[in-house]
Amino acid sequence: MSEVHAARRERLRDRCAAAGSAAALVSRPANVRYLTGCAPPGTVLLVGPGPEDVLVHHRHPSGDLAEGRLPDDVRGVVLSGPEGDPAVTAAALAADRKAEALAVEEHHLTVARHRAVGGAAPGVRLSDLGSAVEQLRLVKDEQEISALRIAAEIADQALSELLESILVGRTERHLALELERRLIDHGADGPAFPTCVGTGPHSGAARHLPTDRRVEEGDFLTVCLGACYRGYRCEVGRTFVIGTTPADWQIELYDLVFAAQRAGREALAPGAACRDVDHAARHVLESGGHGEALGETTGHGVGLEIGEDPRLSPSAMGKLDACVPVTVEPGVHIPGRGGVRIDDTLVVRPPTDGGPELLTITTKELLAL
Repeated sequence: MSEVHAARRERLRDRCAAAGSAAALVSRPANVRYLTGCAPPGTVLLVGPGPEDVLVHHRHPSGDLAEGRLPDDVRGVVLSGPEGDPAVTAAALAADRKAEALAVEEHHLTVARHRAVGGAAPGVRLSDLGSAVEQLRLVKDEQEISALRIAAEIADQALSELLESILVGRTERHLALELERRLIDHGADGPAFPTCVGTGPHSGAARHLPTDRRVEEGDFLTVCLGACYRGYRCEVGRTFVIGTTPADWQIELYDLVFAAQRAGREALAPGAACRDVDHAARHVLESGGHGEALGETTGHGVGLEIGEDPRLSPSAMGKLDACVPVTVEPGVHIPGRGGVRIDDTLVVRPPTDGGPELLTITTKELLAL
């Protein structure tokens, strides 16, 4: 993988050079990991000037890098004490190397930290790196997609095992904790995000925080979870009925959300406008009288973070590329009654390759558990 990370840093170096900067200071953890394969807490990466890149970080208690291994072609600088700031040290290194300009991630640095970086390199002109690394991260290579596939398999396995257990009488909080334990048991680094479990009137709510409400017969049960594997994160969400034949209103609402989710999945293709994918799903819910329940987005990108670009929303700009993993996750929540949410992680593929690749394969049939 060191060659892959070196190629990524070289692409960043080219972008910086085109913008008039010979060096870049990368501080956002996911971006550091993308460019090096490791991300000790608080680390920063100095790319350039010159061929040698430098990773600056505090010493981890165990003496290693905590996550990953330092690439052979990156020099590590370990701060002697906990009080130093790796970003300030990296800026001083850039100044020592006679850099005329240094691009920094202004969207990640605080104002105080930005000032400290400037103070450490008084002769260096600071510019904004913007989302240059995030843009490089959009299209995933096959190794990244392979990690996402494994993350999806782990999440599917954890969910399928939960569905085989007794659910009535157990609390949302208990089920969420059990799911997260199962993720780790099956090889995940940990959950990709806090696991959401909603029952009865809580079902279908986006990012619901589990409570001590107990599962009851006749409830809708909505589960949304994700696994993190080697830093890459996926998510899956499903809705079920507990202990009885679904009521008519539950079947009707489920069928509507399922149709919206299918429309969004089928709209995924290289060159498709992000807003058109959102519209495909949103239009189905609007036709069924629940358009206002969808929220701001139909889905988003995934990778080293949950909630990456691109965004699938009415105001989204840009088009999809091949090999971009996204979620499609429409839902309807009726206050006081509950609702339905269906969430998949897919990879955008051209029709010649079979269309979008579905990573999360847990059944979307409305099961009565």
